[in-house]
Parts: sequence; C-alpha cells; structure tokens
Amino acid sequence: MIPRAAIFTVREMAKLHPFIAVTGPRQSGKSTLIRAAFPDKPLISLEEPDIREFASSSPGDFLDRYPDGAIFDEVQRSLGFLSHILNLTDRDDRKGLYILTGTLPSFFLSEITRAQEVRIGILHLLPLSISELTEAGELPAYIDELLYRGMYPPLYDSSITPSTWYSAYISNFLDRDLRQLINIRELSLFQRFLRICAAQIGRILNFSTLARECRISHNTAKSWLSILEASHIVFLLQPHHRNFNKRLVKTPKLYFYDTGLVSWLLGIQDSARIASHPLRGALFETWVVSELMKGRFNRGLLANFHFWRDNIGNEIDLIAEQGQTLIPLEIRSEQALTDGHFEELRKWLSLAGNEAGRGRLIYAGDERQRQEEAAVVPWRDLDGLAERL
Repeated sequence: MIPRAAIFTVREMAKLHPFIAVTGPRQSGKSTLIRAAFPDKPLISLEEPDIREFASSSPGDFLDRYPDGAIFDEVQRSLGFLSHILNLTDRDDRKGLYILTGTLPSFFLSEITRAQEVRIGILHLLPLSISELTEAGELPAYIDELLYRGMYPPLYDSSITPSTWYSAYISNFLDRDLRQLINIRELSLFQRFLRICAAQIGRILNFSTLARECRISHNTAKSWLSILEASHIVFLLQPHHRNFNKRLVKTPKLYFYDTGLVSWLLGIQDSARIASHPLRGALFETWVVSELMKGRFNRGLLANFHFWRDNIGNEIDLIAEQGQTLIPLEIRSEQALTDGHFEELRKWLSLAGNEAGRGRLIYAGDERQRQEEAAVVPWRDLDGLAERL
C-alpha cells in the first residue's frame, strides 16, 4: 500500500470532531486510509445486505451496538442511516467517535456545510498524488505515461493494465452506483455521455453540445452531469469574479479528477499515443488542476481555484486565492518554452496590478527557470507547489 498524505489530516480531524466523513470517488483508497489511521476501531461495511437493512430500518439500535465508536464503510448505501447520523452530531462530545466513508451524497455534505456549528470533519480523498507516488518510488518516468495510466491506487498495487482496470471500474459504476442514484434503462447511453464529457475536458461547459451529441434533452444532460459530480468523477471549475473592467465569461469549465479514466474513455490504447493526441494539452491541464486540488484536499482544505477569461479570449488557466492576493497560474503541455508562453501572464498581471502575486508557469518539461513574470515549475515539481497553494 502506498502511504497517503491525508492520514495526518484525518487523525487531526479526529481530535476536533465527534464524526469524520471521508468521501471521494470509488476506489480512491478511502477504506484503506481509514483502516490505517484508526486500526483499533471496528470496521462495518454497509455493503452487506443484512447490515444495511438493520442500519436503514433501525439506525438508533444499530448505532447502540458501537457505543465506543466504529468505522462505517460505504455509508451511501443507507440514506436513512446518514440522516440519523446528522441528527446525532450534537449529542456526544467525544472526539473521533464515528468515521464514515463512502461516496457521500450531496444532500449530506450540503447539510453539514449549512450547519452553524460544524461537528463533522470532512475529508475529500482523491486518487494518488504526485507527491505520494514520488515518495513511494512509483512515479512514472514520463508525463505521457502518467497521463495514460492515471493515479488510482489499484493501478500501482498490482500488474493489472489500465485498460482492463478502467473497463471494470466503469462497469461497476454503471451497474452499482448509477442504478442507486437514478432509474436509467439505457446504461450504454450514459456511457456515451461519459465519453462525450471526456472529449470536452478543459472547455467551457456547454450543456447544449453535450445534449445534442448524446441525443438527450438539455435537462437530462444537466441531471447526468450532476450525478458525475456527486460521484467525484468530474468537477466544474468556476470563473473568477474579478473583472478588472473587462467583460468575463461566467460559465464554468469541465474537468475530470483522473486523466487515466479520461484516456480510457477517449479510446487511447497506450501511452505512446498520448504525445500525438489532439487532447494532450487538455489532458495535461486536467492533470495539473486535479493535482492542485489534491494538495488542498489532503490538508483538509477547500479548493481555492478559479479560471479567468474575458469575452475576447484573454485567459489565465488558474487563479489561486491566498487571502487578498491572487496567484495566476498558466499551464503548458510543451516540453520547451518560448517567450510567447508568458504573454497571457503579462496581460493579466498588468490588469491585476497590486492584487496579483508572483505567477507560476507549469509545463511538461524538466528544467526549472525564473522569469520576470513567473517562476517556471516542471511537472515533476508540481508536488511542492500543490502543498503551498
């Protein structure tokens, strides 16, 4: 097992909150992390039908079985039990009492977010980060191999091929998770929708395009995308609100949390084909954005990233908010840089003035550089940046 950086965060959370909720995509390592963090707590899986039935029908009696705390795995399988947990958070002050893991539904997370006194600590666990792979000696030698393989833990714990693993992953998602969330007969149509979304990574979200290409209604496209968000497969990067006297794009961008899954959905058969693929730039950008998100989530923080784009196409790939300071980040998939790669940063820095911090340019090369406008960050050094933003 590759050690997870978030283990320190979840242990600290357990010193502050009676309940801890660890959420994230299927197979991101949630159960493994919690077993390593709290080896003395009993682990109860709500995947088991008898246990799930008891937890759903008599949540109070079920919880009484574990007065000294426990880990409840796959809790999304029992929404009644989750609702009961929400009503208990103000009745017991013991810290780190109950640990919940699973792909938690949005209603549960939103109820916690709205609570004035937060008594449930939330950790979002994504697939492995570059820092975790580096420390374990498992980081692929080339960026294209990393983009193709992705970063889900099982791909580094066994010799299974990415194509075999992702095929089973999506099959399990469609057959198990999706059927629980919606009543859908055409699973093949939903998989087509997934592939269409993969082809739109890094682009401004356009529901009309998704609906038209999948031959579904606009509202269905919205509903299905919400399911992918709730399942931690995709996320929407929102535009930054500061306009600097410019008219801005107000629609989010679409990204996936893992490039290996995107590569499989796009039909890329091996890492050698990444280099010439028309979406290689979008894949690299997706990887960078998701890595920076992991850096925040692994520390128990919310994401603080946006993009900036005006109505004539001037754009900064990412804006990181650090207090009142805005840090611009540009992402380039080339392995060598020219002066032109800094042009967007120069334009934005001139607009932002004193509100801007020193920029960063993240690229697919290997050499560190320092330019007047920005520090240049090679892809292998992204872990250090992710831990600071």
